[in-house]
Amino acid sequence: MFAIQATSRRAQQPEHFIHRYGVQARRVGGASDYGIDLLGIWRIPELREKQRSQPLRVILQCKAGSQRAGPALIRELEGSFAGAPVGWRGSKVLAFLVSERTATKGVRESLGRSQWPMGFISCTKDGAVQQMLWNRRAEEEGLEGIGVGMRYTGGESNDPEVVLTCNGRHLPLVESTE
Repeated sequence: MFAIQATSRRAQQPEHFIHRYGVQARRVGGASDYGIDLLGIWRIPELREKQRSQPLRVILQCKAGSQRAGPALIRELEGSFAGAPVGWRGSKVLAFLVSERTATKGVRESLGRSQWPMGFISCTKDGAVQQMLWNRRAEEEGLEGIGVGMRYTGGESNDPEVVLTCNGRHLPLVESTE
């Protein structure tokens, strides 16, 4: 599990900055956890309103620091499906690798080849999500019509940040209630 270094403790942990995209996650890591660091529910507002469908369940593995996110980590992520607890097995379950580094070509290719519904999230040290991608199986399990775009946040850094889209329309970020 990694923590993002930032001045705000709320921005330090992955479960807090992915919340802005509708993911509510909790820490679960421990002995014999199959590499699962977080389990969560992803409620994409546009999908919930249109399809009246159940939310997506997500399994998250987090990798820290300058460690390169290579294809071996995608194979490890595939193994997390075997160790998923009851409720995180079957349909409407996605697994994501979360890293401070962006996905390599090997990661993108491994995701594309995988039979499992999976994706990748990259975030900066200050908690901005800079890359989000997933494979075709993830689309089949509930992300059909959802896309990823970039916007510039302004301010001092003016770093780009991921925005989700549904059929070309930007989806709103979830505001923190704390």
